[in-house]
Amino acid sequence: MSSVTIVEVAPRDGLQNHDRSFSTASKIAFVEALAAAGLMVIEAASFVNPKAVPKMSDGGEVMSGVHRQPGVRYLALVPNTRGLERAIAAEVDAIALFAAATEEFSDANLNATIDEVFARFSAVVELARSRSLWVRGYLSVAFHCPFHGVVTVDEALPAIQRLLDLGCDEIALADTTGAATPEQVDRLVAATLNITPPQRLALHCHDTAGLALSNVQAGYERGLRVFDGSAGGIGGCPFSPGAPGNVATESLVRYFAQRGIETGIDGPAVERAYETLLQSPEPNQAS
Repeated sequence: MSSVTIVEVAPRDGLQNHDRSFSTASKIAFVEALAAAGLMVIEAASFVNPKAVPKMSDGGEVMSGVHRQPGVRYLALVPNTRGLERAIAAEVDAIALFAAATEEFSDANLNATIDEVFARFSAVVELARSRSLWVRGYLSVAFHCPFHGVVTVDEALPAIQRLLDLGCDEIALADTTGAATPEQVDRLVAATLNITPPQRLALHCHDTAGLALSNVQAGYERGLRVFDGSAGGIGGCPFSPGAPGNVATESLVRYFAQRGIETGIDGPAVERAYETLLQSPEPNQAS
């Protein structure tokens, strides 16, 4: 029996674009419930500019408040050295960076050119390495961009190489709009495997077109064993119109279980964690 790792992104990627807000205490309880369900990698918080994504403004409080389980990696998104310094103050030990495959998306999402983003990340990674932090690099719109259209392999590969050159421990190829096909996933993963082994790659799928699980299978067949999921299928990028949600973690667990592939995750417990979150009071009602 083979196994895969599912990276849980709901506490950050899922909640940042949710149609309601959640208290810091509810977020902490959500992260802890996901860890109890067996998730070993959880993207728990964000340290972006609070004015840009107000729902993630309490990243420091969330990371400081979570009772961390041994062996669980708690990721935090950081956009720059200022964000990393806030993350370090919250004793984060793993960070995630976001780059884009197209200039159009880089401008909309990061308000910078691709070159400017990587210049910024150089200082971030240098500081992260000095603190022995694990670093994940996301490549947004690796397959399709809402402003540019289809992203070819030749357009995506240079950014992947730059993430590798930065020294990212893992690179997640993101189908940000959910428009990728299994054929596109197969082509990009195959090309990327010419420059890095599958152990350094992950796949981040959205289910906008209902192809997320087929795309996951395409990545799995090429040797990938790390896949992102979001409890309840929530999420989506606020800068990517028409990308409503990630593939649900519980769907990934069922999908792999049906194929005899171990995840170590209790799918029903993941569903309960999200249901409990939804039942929590709004922040202004919380005691």
